[in-house]
Amino acid sequence: MSTNAIAALGLGVVGLGRAFMLTLPSILADKRIRLAGAVDPRVEAREEFASRFSAPAYETLSEMLNNSAVELVYVASPHQLHREHALAALAAGRHVLIEKPVALSLDDSRAIINAADHNNRHVAVGPSHSFDPQIAMALEIIKSGKYGALRMIRANYDTDFMYRPRRAEELTTKTGGGVIFSQAVHHIDIVRLLAGGKTRRVTALTGNWDKARPSEGAYMALLEFENGVTANLTYSGYAHYDGDESAGWMGELGQRKDPSEYGAARRKLRTVKNPEEETALKAMRGFGLGELPRDPDGNEHFGELMLSLDHADIRIGPEKIRIYGDEAVTTLPVEPLAAGRRHVMDAIWQMVRENHLPVQNARWGHATLEVCHAILKSAQGGNWQPLKEQVAVPGYPIENK
Repeated sequence: MSTNAIAALGLGVVGLGRAFMLTLPSILADKRIRLAGAVDPRVEAREEFASRFSAPAYETLSEMLNNSAVELVYVASPHQLHREHALAALAAGRHVLIEKPVALSLDDSRAIINAADHNNRHVAVGPSHSFDPQIAMALEIIKSGKYGALRMIRANYDTDFMYRPRRAEELTTKTGGGVIFSQAVHHIDIVRLLAGGKTRRVTALTGNWDKARPSEGAYMALLEFENGVTANLTYSGYAHYDGDESAGWMGELGQRKDPSEYGAARRKLRTVKNPEEETALKAMRGFGLGELPRDPDGNEHFGELMLSLDHADIRIGPEKIRIYGDEAVTTLPVEPLAAGRRHVMDAIWQMVRENHLPVQNARWGHATLEVCHAILKSAQGGNWQPLKEQVAVPGYPIENK
C-alpha cells in the first residue's frame, strides 16, 4: 500500500522554540505528517500555532495527551524536561520523537528506554546530523567494502554557538548548557554511525574560555571503537573562524551564508544589557515571534568530515562526496541536494506506521549520551574513559580485517 493511501501521521509538539522552528519546514513539506497539536507556555505562540495550522494548542502536555489525533509526540522542550515529557507521552500510549540529547543524565535516558519497553511504544532521537543524506551515503560506501575497511575518522567544526542568544541554563553544564550536550552529540552520533556504533573508550579535553559564557565552548575528543576504528573530533563555538567556509558557505542548516556578515553573532550579543534581555532575544527565535525559517538551499551538515579506509580517503560534504582512491578521484553528488530533515520524517513514519525502529532509537541515544558524559569526565581527569552501554549499527561489517 502506498503512503498516499494511509492517513497522515498526527504529530503533537511539546515546545514551540528554536528546535521546533528548525524542523518545521520539513514537517510542512511532508504530506505524510500532519500537525495535530502543540504545547507551549507562551500564549502568543499557542495562538499563532492554532491560527496558522488549524490545530489546537495547549498550556500543558496532559491536555494535549487527551487529544486522540496526536499519535506521536515530538519532545522539543529544553533538555532538562526531556525525561518528564517523554515519560508522560509514553505512559499515554504515544510514540515519541525526542530532540537530542535524549536526556541529560544516563538514569533519565534509561528511564525513557524502560518506559518505551513497558508501554510497547517506540522512541526516535533527533533530528541529528547523523540523519543527513551524505552521512547515509557514506555509510553505504563503508558497508559495501569496495574500498576496504574504515580505519580513521577526522571531524572538525567551528561555529558561533556560544554567542547565539541563550537562556541562563544554556550556559550551565549541569542543566545541559555548553557545546557537549548540544553540539558534541551531533559529532558523536555521526562517527558512531559510520564506525559501527560501539565505542570502546574516550579521552578528551574541553575549553571553557569566556567567563561571561561559563560552560564548555570547545572540545577535542579521541574515540576508539571496538572494531579498531578511531575518530578525532574537534569543535569550537567561540565565533572566530567559520567552518562553513570549507563547505562553500553552505550553513549548518542548509542555507547559503554571506561571508560579509562575519561577526554578526558577537555584534548582536553586544546590544544585550542583561540576562533578561538575552532571554527575550532568544525567544524571538522561537515560533510565534520570529519569521518562519525559509526552505533550505542545500543539505544540512556538521563541518569537515574525512574518512580513511584501506584503499581510499573520503571527504564528505553537503553537496558532494569526494573519494580519493588508489588510482583515481571520484566525485559523487549528494541527492537530493536540499533534503532538509526528510530522513527524520522518513524515520518517524516508518517507526509509527511500519513498526520499524530507526538506528537512532532510545538505546542509540543513550549510548551517544554515555559518550558525552565520558568526554566531560575525561576532560576533568585526563584519563581514558571506558564505555559500557554502547549499541551496534545493524548490518555493519562485524570486524575490520
